[in-house]
Amino acid sequence: MLSHSHPEPARTGRPRSAAADEAILEATRASLVDLGWSKLTMGDVALRAGVAKTTLYRRWAGKNELVVDAVAVLFDELELPDLGSLSADIQGVVLQFAALLERPETRTALMAVVAESTRDEALRTRIRNSIVERQKRLVLLGRERAEQRGELPAEPDADTAARTADLIFDVIAGAVVHRALVSAEPVDAVWARRFTVLLLAGLGAAASERMDQMERMDRPAQKPGGSV
Repeated sequence: MLSHSHPEPARTGRPRSAAADEAILEATRASLVDLGWSKLTMGDVALRAGVAKTTLYRRWAGKNELVVDAVAVLFDELELPDLGSLSADIQGVVLQFAALLERPETRTALMAVVAESTRDEALRTRIRNSIVERQKRLVLLGRERAEQRGELPAEPDADTAARTADLIFDVIAGAVVHRALVSAEPVDAVWARRFTVLLLAGLGAAASERMDQMERMDRPAQKPGGSV
């Protein structure tokens, strides 16, 4: 007797899950715009996304985690353009960042999680891990390109490089967020150019100071009386 085997149908669960995740995160941002942080509920998000509430809780423990992830995926859209110089690259990403902050869902969601995080240490940690640390990739890439072009000297060690990346990220993100969301002033090409000039002047001064320190350390110590 011949046995007839039938191939199993291709599994489509993962694509459906990815689509569901996207729908849930989009619904979360829409709920924030319409309802605000205090009135947003997991039930409302599930209804908007067209999924069961249990689907949300299988992926996120609660509203805090869900909203942070809904914001984080927006910032993952940022890319550092390769425009041939560090100055042009910085201006490009600053303008991208500003355009992202102009979107109602980004602006509302970001301000909501930041405000709530002032009362919630766990939420602050999640913001730092899911948004801040992930976006430092742009700073590291920009620094790497600048060193390859000879625009900036290499950092002396990994710890110094990490501290510099932290500072650069804080300066760029802080300035753009304050300008766009706090001062409500435009982040246009003119402002981006002026900001970049100021930032690069600071990086150049820091590099010169570091070189001076290294030269002083390399000099032989003088003995009393002026002899070496």
